[in-house]
Amino acid sequence: MLGREEGSSEKLITYVTDRAGHDLRYAIDSSKLKNELGWEPSLQFEEGIEKTVKWYLDNKEWMDRVTSGDYQEYYKKIYN
Repeated sequence: MLGREEGSSEKLITYVTDRAGHDLRYAIDSSKLKNELGWEPSLQFEEGIEKTVKWYLDNKEWMDRVTSGDYQEYYKKIYN
């Protein structure tokens, strides 16, 4: 999606050791949502993450506004 050679982004990943006392894996059991509310995910994770990344790439202007820090000044002004 970024026009990079396939696999080149993997070099950007830094693996760290788990911190003592923290879960060794992170998983969600959505069975209670399904059983009690009838909810099921509409997408598989891979499709959902791809759509999410595409949205961010297609909405760069929004991302720039959010990451600029200007919104923090707005909230300080409104709520302080």
